[in-house]
Formats: sequence, C-alpha cells, structure tokens
Amino acid sequence: MGDHFEKGQHALLNEGEENEMEIFGYRTQGCRQALCLAGSIFSFGILSLVFYWRPAWHVWANCVPCSLQEADVVLLRTTDEFQTYSRKKVLWIYLSPLSSTFGLTPDHPLITDEEYIINRAIRKPELKVRYIKVQKIRYVWNNLEGQFQKIGSLEDWLSSTKIHLKFGAGLTTEEQEIRRLICGPNTIDVEITPIWKLLIKEVLNPFYVFQLFSVCLWFNEDYKEYAFAIILMSIISIALTVYDLREQSVKLHRLVESHNRITIPVCGRKAGIRELESRFLVPGDLLILTGNKVQMPCDAILIDGSCVVDEGMLTGESIPVTKTPLPQLDSSVPWKMQSEADYKRHILFCGTEVIQAKAACSGPARAVVLQTGFNTAKGDLVRAILYPKPMNFKLYRDAIRFLLCLVGMATVGMIYTLCVYVLSGEAPEEVIKKALDVITIAVPPALPAALTTGIIYAQRRLKKRGIFCISPQRINICGQLNLVCFDKTGTLTRDGLDLWGVLPCDKNGFQEIHNLASGKTLPWSPLCAAMASCHSLIILDGTIQGDPLDLKMFEATTWEMAISGDDFHIKGVPAHAMVVKPCKTANQVPMDGIAILHQFPFSSALQRMTVIVQEIGGDRLAFMKGAPERVVSFCQPETVPPSFISELQIYTTQGFRVIALAYKKLESDHHTIALKREKVESDLIFLGLLILENRLKEETKPVLEELISARIKTVMVTGDNLQTAITVARKSGMVSESQKIILIEANETPGPSSASISWKLVEEKKPVPHGNQDNYINIREEVSDNGGEGSYHFALSGKSFHVISQHFSSLLPKILINGTIFARMSPGQKSNLVEEFQKLDYFVGMCGDGANDCGALKMAHVGISLSEQEASVASPFTSKTPNIECVPHLIKEGRAALVTSFCMFKYMALYSMIQYVGVLLLYWETNSLSNYQFLFQDLAITTLIGVTMNLNGAYPKLVPFRPAGRLISPPLLLSVTFNILFSLVLHIAGFVLVRRQPWYSMEVHSVCTVKNESTANITISPMALEKTGSNSAFVSFENTTVWFLGTINCIIVAFTFSKGKPFRQPTYTNYTFVLVLVVQLSVCLFILFADIPVLYRSLDLLCTPVLWRVSMLILLICYFIVSLIAEEAIIENRTLWLAIKRRFGYQSKSQYRIWQRNLANDHNWPPINQISYSDMPGYGRAVSYSNPVFESNEEQL
Repeated sequence: MGDHFEKGQHALLNEGEENEMEIFGYRTQGCRQALCLAGSIFSFGILSLVFYWRPAWHVWANCVPCSLQEADVVLLRTTDEFQTYSRKKVLWIYLSPLSSTFGLTPDHPLITDEEYIINRAIRKPELKVRYIKVQKIRYVWNNLEGQFQKIGSLEDWLSSTKIHLKFGAGLTTEEQEIRRLICGPNTIDVEITPIWKLLIKEVLNPFYVFQLFSVCLWFNEDYKEYAFAIILMSIISIALTVYDLREQSVKLHRLVESHNRITIPVCGRKAGIRELESRFLVPGDLLILTGNKVQMPCDAILIDGSCVVDEGMLTGESIPVTKTPLPQLDSSVPWKMQSEADYKRHILFCGTEVIQAKAACSGPARAVVLQTGFNTAKGDLVRAILYPKPMNFKLYRDAIRFLLCLVGMATVGMIYTLCVYVLSGEAPEEVIKKALDVITIAVPPALPAALTTGIIYAQRRLKKRGIFCISPQRINICGQLNLVCFDKTGTLTRDGLDLWGVLPCDKNGFQEIHNLASGKTLPWSPLCAAMASCHSLIILDGTIQGDPLDLKMFEATTWEMAISGDDFHIKGVPAHAMVVKPCKTANQVPMDGIAILHQFPFSSALQRMTVIVQEIGGDRLAFMKGAPERVVSFCQPETVPPSFISELQIYTTQGFRVIALAYKKLESDHHTIALKREKVESDLIFLGLLILENRLKEETKPVLEELISARIKTVMVTGDNLQTAITVARKSGMVSESQKIILIEANETPGPSSASISWKLVEEKKPVPHGNQDNYINIREEVSDNGGEGSYHFALSGKSFHVISQHFSSLLPKILINGTIFARMSPGQKSNLVEEFQKLDYFVGMCGDGANDCGALKMAHVGISLSEQEASVASPFTSKTPNIECVPHLIKEGRAALVTSFCMFKYMALYSMIQYVGVLLLYWETNSLSNYQFLFQDLAITTLIGVTMNLNGAYPKLVPFRPAGRLISPPLLLSVTFNILFSLVLHIAGFVLVRRQPWYSMEVHSVCTVKNESTANITISPMALEKTGSNSAFVSFENTTVWFLGTINCIIVAFTFSKGKPFRQPTYTNYTFVLVLVVQLSVCLFILFADIPVLYRSLDLLCTPVLWRVSMLILLICYFIVSLIAEEAIIENRTLWLAIKRRFGYQSKSQYRIWQRNLANDHNWPPINQISYSDMPGYGRAVSYSNPVFESNEEQL
C-alpha cells in the first residue's frame, strides 16, 4: 500500500547515509478513525494490538495518502532488506512567544534571510515550523525546497570564510533564541525508561499475548496448576528481561548524564562573554576555550588557537591529539573540502576532553558550535546503541515459518475436533473449548522461553571468560562465522613500539644503521633535531604525554622538553611555546634548543605530520615525518638514495614499522600561521628512516592456526605499511610459507583509461645485505608459471581498494575471494571492506582494539572489541582480555548455542506433536488427557528437560565445518519428520492394539491379574471392577496407553535430540540433564509397574495386565532403537549427506561459493605480471557482481 504515490507524497530521508529511509505523507481522516475505534472496541482491543504490532496498518487504516507538505502523519520505511515501518506525527514549533520578547515579525531581517535551513523552515506569516522527530533527530520542513531536512548542525556548504565572518563574533541573542527553539536543547537525553513502560512493552509481545490466551483457556478448563506454572515462568522471564533492559537504560543514562551538566563560556555578538549551560548551546555559537580542562558538550570547529584533545571516547586510544584552527581561505569551496587534509583535525568532538587550549596571537582559543545533541559524534554513538542495526539471520525467519506450520497443523486439528465433537452431539461450549485446546497443544507456549535459555547459558559461559555481550541474539550468529577480519596494531601485534634503530642518510646515500639497542647516544644531526621536534607531545601535570611512537622517538634523543616562560623573548616565537633542549650530557650540539612554532598534525588520510620550528639562535626549519612512501614524494629526488626501496623492503619484510623523516629551511620573515601547508611541504631534503619494532602477541599465531584449520578465512585490515602487513601475515601464520602472495596495485591514470591495475607476485629472497636480517620481499618481474596452481593470497593497499571499487567493480569479488592483506586502510575503507565481504554472503566477524575500527565493528555480523573505552560500547562483544583468544571461544560458544537452539526447537516441536497426536487419537473416542496427565507431561517432563538440555558446554575443538544455519535444512526437517512419523506409528499401534486385547472392555476400569495367572484365564471378579473415584470422563485403557507411550516418548526424544560432538560437549558430561532423564524415566517406569490404586486414581490411569505393560515397553524400546539409528546413521551422518549432494549435483548458492567454483575453472586467474585498464572488456564498472567468462555456464551449475 505504501508503494503507489504521486510526486510530493514520497521522499527519501538521509539519502545515501547508513540510516536512509523512505518517507510517505498521510492525512488523518475522522470517519476512518471512528471506524477503527469501533473495531477496537468490538474486538476487545485486538485490533489496537494488531496496529501496535504493525504501525503501517495503523496508518493505512486511519489515514489517506497526501503530499508531505499537507501531511499530519508520516510513515517511514527503511531502505534496507528489512523494510521496517515506523509511524511519526508531524509536530509544530511556534515562534510567537519571541514576538513579544524581541519584536519578531514576518518582515524581521532574521526571518526574511533565507540563506540558512533554519530560516527556510519558518512558515510566514504564522511564524511556525513543521517538524518530525526520528530516532532522536529533528527534521524540519524546508518550505523553499519542499522536503524534510535534518536540523541541529551548521550547513555543509558553508566555506571557511563564511564561518569566520558569520560566526566569528558570535550570534545575537535573537538568533540564539530562534535557533534554540527550532534546533531543540543541546542534550543527549537517554531517559531511564519507567518499569511500567518496559513491562507493558514486554507483555504486549505476541508470544506473551499467546501465553495469556493459553492461560485463560486453561483456567476455564480448570487446568490451574500448569497455568500457574506458565504464569510463574512468564513472570520470571519478564522480570529478568525488564531488569536487563532497565540496567542497560540506567548504564546508558549514566554514560551521558555528565554531558548535560557542563558550563562553558560563550561569546555573543552584542552580549559579550558569559557562562552558559551546555544545554542552551546552538549551532553557530562561539565558544571561548580557556586553559582549563573541559569536556566538550558539542561538536565545534576550532577557528582560533590550538587545542590538545583526548579522543579516547571516540577512538579507543587515550592519546592526546592536536587540533589546529580552520584557516580562512578566499574560496567558496565547502570548508570540509578546501584541503586534502582530513577536515576532522579542526573539529573538537563532543564527549572528548580538551586537555590544553593554547591562545592565538589575536586572543583566546575560539570554536564555533558545529553540531548539537544527537547530531554530535557522541550522540551518534549513543544512537547506535539505542537503535542497533537489525540482524539478518535466517534462523529467526525460519522459526516464524516453523511456528506458522505448527499453526497450520493446529488448524487441521481444530477442524478434525469440530467434526468429531459436533457429530457426537457435544455441547457447543465444550466443542469450542476442545478445538481451542488443540492450538495450545500444537503450538507450545513455552517454545520461545526454551529457545532463549541456551543463549542465556552461553552468555554466562562467555562472561566467565571475560567476554561481555550487549546483544545476546548475536551469539547464535557467532556459530555461522566463516570469515574474521583483524586489525593489526594492538590486535595481532603488541600495542607498544620499541625504537630498534635509526638509518641516517646524506648526499652519498644511507649511512651505517645506528642500533639503539646498543645504548649509544644518537650523534647530533638534522635527523636528531627532527626526532626531537617533529611530534605532537605535550607536557601535562609535569609529564610528557602523547602518541607512543612519538614518545619512543623523543626519548631516543635524550633531549628535554619544557614550556617557555614569560621571560622568553625570541623574534617570531610566541610566549609559552613548546621548547626542546639538548640535555646537559649531550655534546657537539650547535644550538641551545628548538622552539616548536606550528604543527600540521598527523592524520591517517595524509599519512604524515609536519612542524615549523625555530632554532634558538639559528634558522627556521620545517620537519616532516610519516609513511616513507608519502614523505619521499615531497622530497627533492636527488636527496633520496637510489637504494631507498630495497632498504625499505629489508625492514618492512621483517615486520618492522618504518617512519621516514625530511626537512627544509624556511625564510624567517614569514608569519608561521600565514604559511600554507602546500608551500611548507615541498622540496624537502630526505633525512633517513626510523625503524620501530612491533612484536606479535604470543596468542596470535596459535589462534590464527586454529581458525585456519577450521576453514575460517582470516583477513588482516590495517592502517600500516603494506610490506609490514605482508610480513606479519607470514609470521602469524595467516599466510603459510608454501602459499604465494600476489600484490595488486591500482592507480587512476590520465587519458582514455581512467584507471589501471597491475598484478605482481611477491617472492621471498634469501641474499641479505645486512647479516642480522632474516629475509626480504622482492617483486618478481618474470614468472614462469601463471601462479594459478596452489594457494595464493592477494595483498593490496587502501588506495588500490578505492580505485578497484570505483573503476573495477566487476573484479572486486574475484579479488575478495582470495584477498587476505589490506594495508593503509582508512576507517571508512575498513567498514566498506566488511560490507563487500557481506555482499558475498560471508558471515563476517571483525576484531579490533577500538581505535579507528568502530565503523567496521558495527558493520560486521559480529564485532569484537578488545578495548573497554566508550567507543567500543556500540560493539556487540567486548573482551576484557586484550588478545584474539576470545575469537575462537566466541565461535565455539556460538556454534554450541546454535546447535542447542536447533535441539530445543526439534524437541519442543516433537513434544507438541506427541501430545497433538495422542489427544487427536483420544478425541476419536471423545476422550482426552486429564489435567494431571497434561501437568505431568508439561511440568515434570518437558519443563525440566527444557531447563537442563541446554547446559552442555561448547566442544573445545573447532571443526572445519559449521552447523546448519537454517531450520529448514534437509537433515533437520527430515529428523523432525522421521520422529513425528515414528511417534505417530507408536501411538496408533498402542491405540489399536489395546482395543484388540481380550481383557479390553469399555466398562472395565481396572484389569489387574492375579500373580502368575495368564491374561487368557482372567476372570473378572467384582473386586477387580473398581469404579474409581477419579474423573471417569478421562479414564479408559486408550487414555492410559496413550499417556504412558507419550510421556516416555518425550524422554526418549530428549535423549535422541541432545547433540554432543562436534559442536557441544558430549551429553554424558551434562550431569544435570542425565540425572533428570534417569529420574524421569525411573518415575515413569515405577508408575507403569507399581499397582498403587491411589496413584492411578490421581493420574486418571487404569491398571492393565503386566504383559500389556511389557508390550508397551517393547514398543517404546523399538521406537528408541529406530529413532536413534535414524538420527545417528542418517541425520548426523555428514559423509552420507555429502554423498547425496554430490549425487544430485547440489552446490551452495552462497555468492562466495559460486565465485570460488568459477575461479577454480578459470585457468587465466590470477593474472600475474599483467596490467589491465578500466576500458578493457570485462574490467570496468558493473552494476552487480559478474564473471563474464562463466556467465553462460552458470545456468548449468
């Protein structure tokens, strides 16, 4: 109904973003509302409940489509595969209160200026604004463009000049009040949800509504005991769920509570500087940052001065980051795009802590509020927790289908019941009760509760291992993981870096390496000066703090750092500048120190940082450090040694992290702030290389070996150097010694072909110029074979990944199938890579330390953070142990939980079908099971089994195959079908055979033989005809037989379905479950063979001859043997199923499997020592993944 809309009635919200939604306009109609209200009353609230579950139906029933401009209700639909609907009312903001205060009229300049969205949203002359609130974000109606737009942030099109001119002096009081009304308060409010709200939401779950229906029916039938038991279980389940939700709500509230209580100086255009509570801030406000520490209450653009910020909340790394002011450029280009550098270096993010704020020459550090409330970085993080990405797991969809099948069976049973009881002349109310009974028997109300117990147990076991989970439903998905991406630094390798050596360079080339492990002091040179000053270290509370790499580099110089005092007067050097000085023991240093004047901070995108310094009593210099490939590109070619590439490879191939340094002299008469980065970073002189050691964590290699042996694809995604990543992949076992690595390089090229891609085989060479190195990587130029034989892995950089995504999208899936090493990847590219793997139908896990991995951790099916910082809160799993050992543990527990879910599903389905078959057979005689018989089966048997069956732990070894991920997989369906048929045969056999016994009589209520007397010679004495005081409506030989067979059948099925190896611990290790089964079976056999009239009367049973009891036992033993053989020899026989698949030519439909089969038959793949261009056939862009070579054969597969 929501698809056929005219122009203006339908639009996109957040187009191109992760939370993109379709929006449809509707207008409420009075007559429709009245009809729906009447329907709700006459249906006793059922219609309202359906509307609560289906918001779209509520809108379609109450409203008519209209243009978004006229709509008073909008219907939102997500554009992802889930197509989730939500309903929102269109609200109004009235600006009339400001008319009397500030004299605002429709002609006021603040209202008529339609340059900004805020002004365009004001409807004139009424002075009111239409808006909707979706996931905590306000969207106002833009009257000029005719669409809903996000409010609460500065416009993206603003240039740096516009920001400085418009907001550099602050906002007027009138502007602040207008923005405050329209944008709303600058708060990240996470209310602690009242318990009554949580209770209502939980109770209105369809599952609990069905339970309520069942309980009402049972009370009506006087089946009070089980009704009370179900009520008790439901209360406990609801209480636990509400408690968990309440705890999460409180935890999240406390996380953001302090954010709303900050006071900060704000400069007004006319009002001057005044202290303001953070909740009153609006986009465009001018913040004054003093030297004190302050928690940022919003996102702000730094326009004056510089700041040192702790961004641990965002990145997971508590490392001070230097922020520089937004330069005022004479350009109309949007401020985010005016420079190739990362614009984020100018932004102070909400939730981060400003450690130091340094004043500019013109005055204090100043920042313009960019975004407020939930639009901020911290707000986005909180929204990710409040509105998590929905899961696409077929198990849950199959579960709904399975339940619908049970409902279908119940419907058939109801029709059968109606026919039997109507024909027998039963009272109408009795017929209805019996028919409704069939629903509660065929669809067990305890099913969802039984399914969640396995996940709860798995969650507890994970907690014991220090792995915490905020999304328990994802534990099952862990069992399906077949690809895990790992960050390198801090995840596979240790966090700390040790400075191993320095490789200086002069005009003659590289000099001898200076090994710092020897303890020798680094001699004076420009390289030493670069190491002492080219960093972003700060002095905080008397200690030097900053990036660990910078810290190691500075410590190696043995220099000292200080902040200049007021008496420090050097031309061009501001007061309180950072000064580095050689220590007293240092000799032959031709200067007193170096003052750091200006920084161009390091950014992942640029892979470099630059500082402008002033030698005390000497020259003004610029120093650069960064990725060797990037630094060299800014150097004068003649200063770079010819052996640069080979020397770099020597160290990167051994897993060392290599940093290059360069410098140049600057003219002293230039003002440092006025110098453009492009001018400073040109014609540099290459100084040399720093070699840092980054060791593997001890746990890395055995864990990767375990995953690879289990056929789980492992991928490295790092921001580090490609050669270093290749070596770490080799050393960690991600790529074995016998496997080849093919280096893929893609570049955008001028001319008719917009891009090129080359393939080179990476080969290990043994000759080494330095005696203490092991080996280094060389690119083979000539290869005799095509590399198609044997296993191979692709390695590529973030730049190549971007070019391939843009220009060679048809090649991307081919590359990803064997792509293992992805280096120099930005945070955004990490997220894109995870998404591309998901498109190939991989179940993707992402393990990172929280730094720059947040996007990928959220994007993956299973995100595992090794950091406990706030940034990792949005990750479904967090490990307290900071190594990757948690990954196999999580997969094992996921597999165990998944198998447990299947076991419980099968058991609950069989238990309901056993009762269903038994009851329908008894209905044939207008009989049924009594309440106590039901109670014994439901409570004493099934409930205890449901609680204990899930206690099996995970099997300690990862096997090279996964459990089935779907309920409708052939083995599982066959298992259920077989056992239903076996149970049907068992019950029919018992039902028919008991009626054929010589002692069977419709009027006899007990047949107990005298000891040693055969049933053939039975003479019924008056004493033997016991007219029991029990409920005679149920007492019959058929009832007794069906009850005994059904009860023991439930125990047998539980044992048969309780799976052990290869995913769970063997059943015998689950002592509680085994004890429960033994006790239950013993009690059943005791009841069967003990001639205790009181016990029989209470359970509405008849005493039968011993021979018949033995016959029933033989029937059950036969059932057990047949069921066990079918389960073990057919259902669990993996070899048999693989043979059947081969025989019928079944092949997996997963995208990655299709590509693997295609590539295995492609003898020209992988191409080696080839260069391809984007204009070549089959190499350009494609709408979807395709393999031109094999498209014609795809139909036959």
